Amino acid sequence: MPGSGFFRILDTVDSTNNYAMDMVHAGLANHGMAWFANEQTAGKGQRGKTWKTEKGKNIAMSLVLQPEQFNAGPQFYLSAAIALACFDFFSAYAGDETKIKWPNDLYWCDRKAGGILIENIYHGKAWKWAVVGTGININQTGFDATLQNPVSLKQITGKEFDAIALAKELYEGLMQNISLLNTGRADEILERYNSSLYKKNEKVVLIEKGEKIETVIKAVSAEGRLITSGTTERAFDFGEVEWVL
Repeated sequence: MPGSGFFRILDTVDSTNNYAMDMVHAGLANHGMAWFANEQTAGKGQRGKTWKTEKGKNIAMSLVLQPEQFNAGPQFYLSAAIALACFDFFSAYAGDETKIKWPNDLYWCDRKAGGILIENIYHGKAWKWAVVGTGININQTGFDATLQNPVSLKQITGKEFDAIALAKELYEGLMQNISLLNTGRADEILERYNSSLYKKNEKVVLIEKGEKIETVIKAVSAEGRLITSGTTERAFDFGEVEWVL
């Protein structure tokens, strides 16, 4: 486990992922370094979306990893390990209604509590770095009207938390899960990811190429494909379908 000096606190930054990327490209990053920001002015979400957060209220953190430092296996195993660490962390406070929404959002009772953005750096075909951004709602109670069903730990529990202390706790959980990839227990991570899957064995509506389809969520494969069953079993890559919630 990296030492405490690997967890660093920033006051204000545009995006922790951007900052971490800059550190990598400048040769100033090491495997296991993380940067937490009290304020993000241009936080990044999946598929070009922004992650909006109030100053000092939430976890906005990016972790840099070198895949050569762990036995990644299928690349999705890293995503699953990160999502599962966030799930374990959040559910310890919020309870059993916490779920992982494919591919790696954090949900509580049909409401979004957090998200993960992993950006990778390749040299040719070699996977050299992964920059893992985690955004989790902790103390915020008022959200932008454009956000769909957000929720925070404070809204769930009625308690105020120390966001930095929780970020350090999450960091430790993330690094522990990464270490599991080196112990031949990656399949255990995927199994636990699937046991915590949002809407598992439930009928949902997805949008594929502009058309709504009804299907039942079954599992996520080692390659990160969403497996569903309806008239036939199907598998979807990330970005091929959108949820209707």
